[in-house]
Amino acid sequence: MSKSKQYSIAEARSSLSAIVDQAEAGQEVELTRRGKPVAVVISLLKLVQLRDERSSFTAAYKGFLTRFSLKDVGLDSGFVESIREKAAGREISL
Repeated sequence: MSKSKQYSIAEARSSLSAIVDQAEAGQEVELTRRGKPVAVVISLLKLVQLRDERSSFTAAYKGFLTRFSLKDVGLDSGFVESIREKAAGREISL
């Protein structure tokens, strides 16, 4: 992918059509405010790909556990039970 094009927010207002065309073509378009990057415009296809690449917490945790043992990270098998709140909770009236 080529280097992303930069537009100030002021430039982007008058160049929206060109920015969308560039994003559709697969180019990332960086928007700046006072010279500092604040946002990136990407294609919908790229956004979908990025969202699909994320794994759920459960999948990430299971992956972590396959690579490391609790002992490797300094925890023993009773760690979770030792910090779990055992109280029944508070009473409520309906």
